[in-house]
Amino acid sequence: MGLLEGKTALITGAARGIGKGIALKFASEGANIAFTDLVIDENGLATEKEIAAFGVKAKGYASNAAEFSPTEDLVKQIVADFGRIDILVNNAGITKDALMLRMSEMQWDAVIAVNLKSAFNFIHAVTPIMLKQKAGSIINMASVVGVHGNAGQCNYAASKAGLIALAKSIGQEVGSRGIRANAIAPGFIDTAMTQALSEDVRKAWIQNIPLRRAGQVEDIANVATFLASDLSSYVTGQVIQVDGGMNM
Repeated sequence: MGLLEGKTALITGAARGIGKGIALKFASEGANIAFTDLVIDENGLATEKEIAAFGVKAKGYASNAAEFSPTEDLVKQIVADFGRIDILVNNAGITKDALMLRMSEMQWDAVIAVNLKSAFNFIHAVTPIMLKQKAGSIINMASVVGVHGNAGQCNYAASKAGLIALAKSIGQEVGSRGIRANAIAPGFIDTAMTQALSEDVRKAWIQNIPLRRAGQVEDIANVATFLASDLSSYVTGQVIQVDGGMNM
């Protein structure tokens, strides 16, 4: 029996990348998976099939996570389709990097809306369901830059710091009802985004990581599985940096 057998997970922004890796790992541990992305295109349908291959129920939903009312409606539809939501992973995110003096209002607003407001939207919609169940695990995908900051990413860093504070606050609000909220702060992870960097830049990053390698999507998925499962039943309000030691 898998660690998440019989549970239903809702993962935002999971048609590809880290979100997809988490969805596949959860499915391998027996969880049914509802996932969202801005559109469910051929890539999203392929992800749906990959997840379902583990013998679990899987369905992708088109969602602009930054929109409040449509998110409420979407969560109602997911409950109608799956019957319950035990795990919420707020993974949807974008970057629009620029130094503060060059950053536009649009760049700031877009990143805050997609990265931070989306988490509020989904937590607001899912919390009543978890309260009725008297159990649930909420996982916010933050970043090491949300802990330490990063020049040229003040909007992204602020959104990720907000996700950490949001998890801690929610953990305090609903802990007495058996609901846990935590954050994961990935470091330099080997994804399509980091693969686009030059080899010299990648090598420079890795030289500053004590474990001397980039993280893999599986490294994030494994920690997410721990936080989603009963193995972490006494863990809430925490931020776990998965960064190979680059920010000890």
